[in-house]
Amino acid sequence: MAKPTEALFWSIALPGFGQLLNGKVIKGIVFILMETVINIQAHFNQVILFSFQGKIDKAVVQADYQWLMFYPCLYFFAMWDAFKDAGGGRRGFSYLPFVFSAYFVTVGIMFSTKMTIHGVLLGPMWLPMLFTLPGLACGFLLKAMLNKRND
Repeated sequence: MAKPTEALFWSIALPGFGQLLNGKVIKGIVFILMETVINIQAHFNQVILFSFQGKIDKAVVQADYQWLMFYPCLYFFAMWDAFKDAGGGRRGFSYLPFVFSAYFVTVGIMFSTKMTIHGVLLGPMWLPMLFTLPGLACGFLLKAMLNKRND
Protein backbone atom coordinates (compact mmCIF):
# COMPACT_ATOMS: atom_id res chain seq x y z
CA MET A 1 0.00 0.00 0.00
CA ALA A 2 1.13 3.51 -0.79
CA LYS A 3 1.84 6.22 1.76
CA PRO A 4 -0.99 8.77 2.08
CA THR A 5 0.90 11.61 0.39
CA GLU A 6 2.07 9.32 -2.42
CA ALA A 7 -1.50 8.17 -3.10
CA LEU A 8 -2.72 11.76 -2.91
CA PHE A 9 -0.16 13.06 -5.41
CA TRP A 10 -0.81 10.23 -7.89
CA SER A 11 -4.52 10.94 -7.59
CA ILE A 12 -3.82 14.60 -8.36
CA ALA A 13 -2.00 13.44 -11.50
CA LEU A 14 -5.02 11.37 -12.59
CA PRO A 15 -8.03 10.32 -10.52
CA GLY A 16 -7.82 6.57 -10.03
CA PHE A 17 -4.04 6.26 -9.92
CA GLY A 18 -4.00 6.59 -6.11
CA GLN A 19 -6.59 3.84 -5.84
CA LEU A 20 -4.48 1.58 -8.07
CA LEU A 21 -1.47 2.20 -5.81
CA ASN A 22 -3.62 1.29 -2.81
CA GLY A 23 -4.56 -2.02 -4.42
CA LYS A 24 -8.17 -0.92 -5.10
CA VAL A 25 -8.02 -1.92 -8.76
CA ILE A 26 -11.73 -1.90 -9.60
CA LYS A 27 -12.28 1.42 -7.84
CA GLY A 28 -9.21 2.85 -9.60
CA ILE A 29 -10.42 1.73 -13.02
CA VAL A 30 -13.88 3.19 -12.33
CA PHE A 31 -12.34 6.57 -11.39
CA ILE A 32 -10.10 6.54 -14.48
CA LEU A 33 -13.07 5.72 -16.72
CA MET A 34 -15.24 8.39 -15.11
CA GLU A 35 -12.47 10.97 -15.44
CA THR A 36 -11.94 10.02 -19.08
CA VAL A 37 -15.63 10.32 -19.96
CA ILE A 38 -16.01 13.68 -18.20
CA ASN A 39 -12.74 14.95 -19.66
CA ILE A 40 -13.74 14.03 -23.22
CA GLN A 41 -17.32 15.27 -22.92
CA ALA A 42 -16.19 18.58 -21.35
CA HIS A 43 -13.44 19.00 -24.00
CA PHE A 44 -11.18 19.64 -21.03
CA ASN A 45 -7.86 18.74 -22.67
CA GLN A 46 -8.56 21.32 -25.37
CA VAL A 47 -9.51 23.83 -22.64
CA ILE A 48 -6.19 23.14 -20.90
CA LEU A 49 -4.25 23.52 -24.14
CA PHE A 50 -5.93 26.83 -25.03
CA SER A 51 -5.49 28.08 -21.46
CA PHE A 52 -1.76 27.41 -21.45
CA GLN A 53 -1.49 29.12 -24.82
CA GLY A 54 -3.27 32.19 -23.44
CA LYS A 55 -6.24 31.69 -25.76
CA ILE A 56 -8.80 32.08 -23.00
CA ASP A 57 -11.65 33.11 -25.32
CA LYS A 58 -11.19 29.86 -27.25
CA ALA A 59 -11.07 27.88 -23.99
CA VAL A 60 -14.37 29.45 -22.88
CA VAL A 61 -16.05 28.55 -26.17
CA GLN A 62 -14.57 25.04 -26.25
CA ALA A 63 -15.69 24.02 -22.74
CA ASP A 64 -18.89 22.07 -22.24
CA TYR A 65 -19.89 23.46 -18.85
CA GLN A 66 -22.63 20.89 -18.24
CA TRP A 67 -19.92 18.22 -18.18
CA LEU A 68 -17.11 20.33 -16.75
CA MET A 69 -19.05 20.98 -13.55
CA PHE A 70 -18.83 17.25 -12.69
CA TYR A 71 -15.04 17.36 -12.76
CA PRO A 72 -14.23 19.06 -9.40
CA CYS A 73 -16.32 16.70 -7.29
CA LEU A 74 -14.93 13.61 -8.99
CA TYR A 75 -11.39 14.96 -8.83
CA PHE A 76 -11.40 15.95 -5.15
CA PHE A 77 -13.35 12.88 -4.06
CA ALA A 78 -10.82 10.62 -5.80
CA MET A 79 -8.02 12.51 -4.06
CA TRP A 80 -9.72 12.15 -0.66
CA ASP A 81 -10.50 8.48 -1.22
CA ALA A 82 -6.91 7.62 -2.21
CA PHE A 83 -5.51 9.60 0.73
CA LYS A 84 -7.92 8.00 3.21
CA ASP A 85 -7.43 4.44 1.91
CA ALA A 86 -3.66 4.87 2.28
CA GLY A 87 -4.10 5.69 5.97
CA GLY A 88 -4.30 9.49 5.81
CA GLY A 89 -6.98 11.63 7.35
CA ARG A 90 -7.15 9.93 10.72
CA ARG A 91 -7.88 13.20 12.52
CA GLY A 92 -11.51 14.25 12.59
CA PHE A 93 -12.98 16.27 9.74
CA SER A 94 -9.95 15.68 7.49
CA TYR A 95 -12.27 15.50 4.50
CA LEU A 96 -13.33 19.16 4.81
CA PRO A 97 -10.47 20.74 2.78
CA PHE A 98 -11.25 18.34 -0.08
CA VAL A 99 -15.00 18.98 0.08
CA PHE A 100 -14.69 22.75 0.24
CA SER A 101 -12.17 22.73 -2.60
CA ALA A 102 -14.66 20.82 -4.74
CA TYR A 103 -17.39 23.34 -3.87
CA PHE A 104 -15.26 26.39 -4.56
CA VAL A 105 -13.79 25.04 -7.81
CA THR A 106 -17.32 24.30 -9.04
CA VAL A 107 -18.29 27.90 -8.25
CA GLY A 108 -15.16 29.04 -10.07
CA ILE A 109 -16.32 27.14 -13.15
CA MET A 110 -19.70 28.86 -12.97
CA PHE A 111 -18.10 32.32 -12.91
CA SER A 112 -15.26 31.54 -15.32
CA THR A 113 -16.97 32.94 -18.43
CA LYS A 114 -17.50 36.43 -16.98
CA MET A 115 -15.36 37.05 -13.87
CA THR A 116 -12.14 38.95 -14.40
CA ILE A 117 -9.28 39.71 -12.05
CA HIS A 118 -7.75 43.14 -12.72
CA GLY A 119 -9.53 43.10 -16.07
CA VAL A 120 -8.15 39.72 -17.11
CA LEU A 121 -10.50 36.85 -17.97
CA LEU A 122 -8.89 33.69 -16.59
CA GLY A 123 -11.41 31.25 -18.06
CA PRO A 124 -12.53 27.72 -17.24
CA MET A 125 -9.15 26.39 -16.11
CA TRP A 126 -7.23 29.16 -14.33
CA LEU A 127 -10.12 30.76 -12.38
CA PRO A 128 -11.37 27.45 -10.92
CA MET A 129 -7.78 26.59 -9.98
CA LEU A 130 -7.53 29.89 -8.09
CA PHE A 131 -10.79 29.09 -6.33
CA THR A 132 -9.05 26.05 -4.82
CA LEU A 133 -7.18 28.38 -2.44
CA PRO A 134 -10.23 29.79 -0.60
CA GLY A 135 -11.74 26.29 -0.67
CA LEU A 136 -8.70 24.86 1.09
CA ALA A 137 -8.60 27.80 3.52
CA CYS A 138 -12.28 27.38 4.47
CA GLY A 139 -11.91 23.61 4.77
CA PHE A 140 -8.80 23.76 6.96
CA LEU A 141 -10.28 26.54 9.09
CA LEU A 142 -13.54 24.68 9.67
CA LYS A 143 -11.64 21.45 10.35
CA ALA A 144 -9.48 23.21 12.97
CA MET A 145 -12.51 24.84 14.62
CA LEU A 146 -14.48 21.59 14.79
CA ASN A 147 -11.52 19.59 16.06
CA LYS A 148 -10.79 22.22 18.72
CA ARG A 149 -14.42 22.12 19.83
CA ASN A 150 -14.31 18.32 20.07
CA ASP A 151 -11.03 18.20 22.06
